[in-house]
Order: sequence, then C-alpha cells, then structure tokens
Amino acid sequence: MASVKIVLVKHKKKKDGTVPIAVRVTKNRKTSYIFTGNYIFEKEWNATERCLKKSHPNSTRLNNLLQKKLSEAHASLLDAETSNENLSTKQIANKVKRKGSGVSFFEAAAERIERKYKAGTFSVAKSEMSILYNIAEYLNLNSSAPMETVIKQIQERRKKRMVQGRKPEHSMVDDIKLFTKKKTLPFEEIDTAFLNKYKSFCAAYLGQKTRTITNQLIFIRTLFNQVITDGEVDRKHYPFAGDKEKIKITSGHKIGLTREEILRIEDLNLEMQTSIWHTRNVWLFSFYFAGIRISDVLEMKWSDFKDGRLFYTMNKNEKPVSLKIPKKAKDIIRLYENRRISTDNIFPFLDNVNPKSEYDKFVKIRNASSLFDKYLKRIGKQCGIEKNLSNHIARHSFGNIAGDSISPYMLQKLYRHSDLKTTIGYQANFIHKEADEALDAVINF
Repeated sequence: MASVKIVLVKHKKKKDGTVPIAVRVTKNRKTSYIFTGNYIFEKEWNATERCLKKSHPNSTRLNNLLQKKLSEAHASLLDAETSNENLSTKQIANKVKRKGSGVSFFEAAAERIERKYKAGTFSVAKSEMSILYNIAEYLNLNSSAPMETVIKQIQERRKKRMVQGRKPEHSMVDDIKLFTKKKTLPFEEIDTAFLNKYKSFCAAYLGQKTRTITNQLIFIRTLFNQVITDGEVDRKHYPFAGDKEKIKITSGHKIGLTREEILRIEDLNLEMQTSIWHTRNVWLFSFYFAGIRISDVLEMKWSDFKDGRLFYTMNKNEKPVSLKIPKKAKDIIRLYENRRISTDNIFPFLDNVNPKSEYDKFVKIRNASSLFDKYLKRIGKQCGIEKNLSNHIARHSFGNIAGDSISPYMLQKLYRHSDLKTTIGYQANFIHKEADEALDAVINF
C-alpha cells in the first residue's frame, strides 16, 4: 500500500537556507517527490501538522495549495487501486503533476526531444522536431483559405525556419523551449479521427509520401507508450490498439546506379578544388566502401587509415569496422595529401568545427549533406543519368552492382548490418536474375 505525505525535502536545501516543500509518495520502500515549487525556512514549518506556521506571510494560500496536491495524490492512488493498476511511485507522481489539465502532447514530445539532444542524437532530435512543427501547422490550418495559398504559407514558414537553423547563433534548445511551453493538444484528443485527418493533411498540404507519414505515426505512438507507461495517460485513450489505427511499414523501390553510370561519374571532367569536385570525391569514396554513410565519410581522418586498411566506428550503431582500402579510394585520398600537414580531416567540410561542440559538428555535416544533394543532381544531369542521384544512392548502387554475386554473409560485413536478415531484406531489392529468367521463359516462346 502506498502512502502520501507533505514534507520538507531537507537534502535539497538551497544556498539561501530555504528548503523545498513536496508531496512524498512512498510504496514498497521506494520514494518519489512531487515538488510544489515553493521554498521556506525550516523554522516556518509545523512538522507535527505538516503545514506552514501562521507566521509565514502566505501560510493560508500555500497550505490550501498543499492540501490540494495531497488530495490529488490520494485520488490517483484510489484510481489505481480501483482499476487494479500496479503503479510505481514515479508513475503516481507523474499522474499527480499533470492531473486535471490533460497531458500536453507538445510538452511530452519536447521533453523527449530534449533528452535526445542532450544525448547527442541530434539527427533524431531534429527529425522529431520537424514532426512537431507539422502537427502545429495542422492545428493552425485555415481550411477556409485556398489550398494553394495555405501550402505557400507553410512552405515559406518552413524555409524561414531552415534559414534560421543554419545561423551559428541558433540553437535547437530554443525550438525545444518553444514547444515545452505549449500546453495544448492533450493526448486524449489524439484519437482515430484526429490521426486520419492529420494523415490527409500531410499528404495534401505537405506533399508527403506514405513512408514519411508513417514515420510520424510511429513517433506519436512512441510518445503514447511513454506517457501510458509513466502513468500520465489512461490506456483507454491509446489510438493504436485493437482495430484502431494500424501502422503498416512499407518499403519503396531501392534503385542504384549501374557500373556504366558509375564510370560516367568517375570520368566526368570537373575543376579541381571546387564544391562540385569535392562532392563527386566524397560520393565515390562512400561507394567504394560499400556505401558508408556520408556523415561518416566527412569525419574520416588520416589516423583512420593504417597498413592499407580503414579503421573507423560507425556513428549510427557505434560498430567498429575494418576494410581494405580499394585502389580507387586510394586515388581519392592522394588528392587531399597536402591537407595532412595542417589538419587531421581528409575532407575539408569540418575544418572550422568548434571542437567543444558536437552540435556544431552536426550542423556542418547537415549543411554539407544538403550541399551534396544539390551538386549530385547537377552531376547526374551532366552524366546523362536520369535516376535521382543522392547521398544515399551510393549504398544502393553498391547493392545493385553486387546483386547476387556476393554471399549474404560477406555483404552483411560490408554493409555493417547487425542482423543477417536485414542484409537479405535489403539485397532482395537488387536481385532480379531469377525473376527475369522466369519472365523470359514464359514470354519468349
């Protein structure tokens, strides 16, 4: 049986000598505190009655507030016992903190994104922040205005945020704080009808494809699971249960370049030391190592190469990798030999990174990746390649050329996949021989 009491948390005393007042929740000898935000001196506290002494100037108002918090805690305990919920002290505390106001989706999402940001997973934090902006756009949608006008306004706001985000003085923390203050959109309002309307909005107004919309639903589901686990939202409000919203993950076609198209890129005459020249080198370097992620390529250092091999750790899963350096990759490295004297970076895009800021490195990698996408399209056009030449297609191109000529186990090693099933599923996109032969057997009679 859990118990709740109003207490002074003396081990949290401030420098001025004041002590915080909190509701203490105890269950199975485990304790959690619900801090009220009020501090007093110990001499102002009636330890017997567990309330402020009348000598305190705001004793009446604060005592009423404390009794309200105590009643809310007791009510949460009663609700849990009635519904046979086996809540922890932390879950009970979370319920009390937000009881009556409805848990704000934006507030919970901002807290999660802040944790991702502090953990250094900036790419995840950024993508999830984009989802919050999308949901905010949906809630502020002016459906009476012409669709073309609304779409243009959304695009302008997005462009403005992107420009602002590239400025050195901008911090993602500012965006997080913006949503932390949003107390709107309780989880209880996110039902099947809400999700269906939001999906339609994403397709019609944001021009998003099915997979992009699915990723947003996964994010919403993740947050629901989090607040339900924390005891802040009742499971009956979960919109993904039973016959409600079902998330289906689909995979589109993965199309890679052919050997002949790769040769065209290699043979393309470009002016040395230009941005497009660097772009071609980085992209080919990624391809030569079975599609290493562009972000990892940009972080390559001279110290990563020893005895004719590449030794590096993938940023995505922190998996160590050792690969022989192909001759064509060596040829690219030689183009940058003169940099060895002044910097450990092989490629120049991270030369001005603040060594004390991981976020600054993330921003510069992101900006370089955007630059590459721009120049890769130009390279594709000059080479007469109609496929969408992008950063990630280097990985698809290696898979397409490898086909079924390399064993799945070796491809697993080259792709740095943790699970062989992932390799088999990925490579299935590029193995067409048997299907082509079967089709020919029927058609060519």
